[in-house]
Amino acid sequence: MAEQPVTIIGAGLAGAEAAWQVAQRDLPVVLCEMRPHVMTPAHETDLFAELVCSNSLKSNRMTSAHGVLKQELRLLGSLVIRCADEHAVPAGQALAVDRNRFAEAVTEHLHAHPLIEVRREEVTTIPDGPAIIASGPLTSPALAAAIVALTGSERLYFYDALSPIVSAESIDYEVVFRQSRYDRGDADYLNCPFDRPQYERFHEELLNADITLHKDYDASELFEGCLPIEVIAARGIDGPRFGPMKPRGLTDPRTGRRPWAVVQLRAENRAGTMWNLVGFQTSLTYPEQRRVFRMIPGLEHAEFLRYGAVHRNTYINAPTLLRPTWQTRARADLLFAGQITGVEGYVESVGSGLVAGINAARLVRGLDPLVMPAHSMLGALAEHITTADPDGFQPMNANFGLLPRPHATRRMKKAERRKLQAELALREIERVVARELER
Repeated sequence: MAEQPVTIIGAGLAGAEAAWQVAQRDLPVVLCEMRPHVMTPAHETDLFAELVCSNSLKSNRMTSAHGVLKQELRLLGSLVIRCADEHAVPAGQALAVDRNRFAEAVTEHLHAHPLIEVRREEVTTIPDGPAIIASGPLTSPALAAAIVALTGSERLYFYDALSPIVSAESIDYEVVFRQSRYDRGDADYLNCPFDRPQYERFHEELLNADITLHKDYDASELFEGCLPIEVIAARGIDGPRFGPMKPRGLTDPRTGRRPWAVVQLRAENRAGTMWNLVGFQTSLTYPEQRRVFRMIPGLEHAEFLRYGAVHRNTYINAPTLLRPTWQTRARADLLFAGQITGVEGYVESVGSGLVAGINAARLVRGLDPLVMPAHSMLGALAEHITTADPDGFQPMNANFGLLPRPHATRRMKKAERRKLQAELALREIERVVARELER
């Protein structure tokens, strides 16, 4: 008798990873993706694991929470992180990818797997049997209504934003200079330097520009980790300069001095023909983006290949609805994964999909689902989103604050403590891998 397939709704980062994990455990998968028949406001292609915001999966350093999380996923056999490593573009100590080649690679792997059946259709009801809902923050209205009906809980939401991308040919290389902060790693960033008068004029125009956000929005609807640049500017004259426009660790070779502020550009593809304005998520109208962002030194004649945009993201109230195994409290064979759960970020979404996929396979096989170790980044993130205060629940990134403090007989400096936390996290995941291989 054939085993019942696991249905996975959504082929974004979480759904793609979940499908791979189930299929790698010799179980059939039905992977449902509504694109291209039904598109979202942010997606442009029908590729799986399409990156709709930045092309960066953040730091690879083991002193970074995202570096630790990615290494945990590598140990656990993540397809998405493997494809990201294979299609990386220069980004200093961060892992950034050629987004098209990366998504194409993930798509090809999943289509080629003999146990994965891909269905290009919109799912509007919650399926029976083992299933993972990984429909993402842009879940279709029909499926969102079905989730509300199932959970008995109103949906939550916040606004997320995209940064513009400009053509390499339109950048003035007489003005911009290559350097990574403090010369760490290769000089993979282009820096657009401001002097003080230029910065102050730019700040004023940011405040006066027309935006697409509705005028009466609640600031709490904006995710702090991805604020539009004009919202940061509205918090004070030095807001951007101490945020995404900080000049620390940079020296303008034309002056020999640190600029008053900078806009950093990061390569969007391996060929270096497209560059992303780092940290410049925005809700400015397209005409205002052309006008204001061409005030950036070196971008006076910028050709915009993609404009910044703002979109509304949906996520469930995970503390009331989910277990740390990513199962729903109401139905053991129904799991959620990805940003719809309230994890914020690419790598966090991959991680939730990986664990949900492993656990869906275990449930089909009659095994107890895994709760990832509390000292791992995967485990700490799952514990947080399932035990946080449900009344004030907000999306959460991976960070060292989620991890338990290591036992120590003396006071440790932050760098030493993080090193110890990272080592402990990876040892815990290695134990999980060893136990899984024994089965």
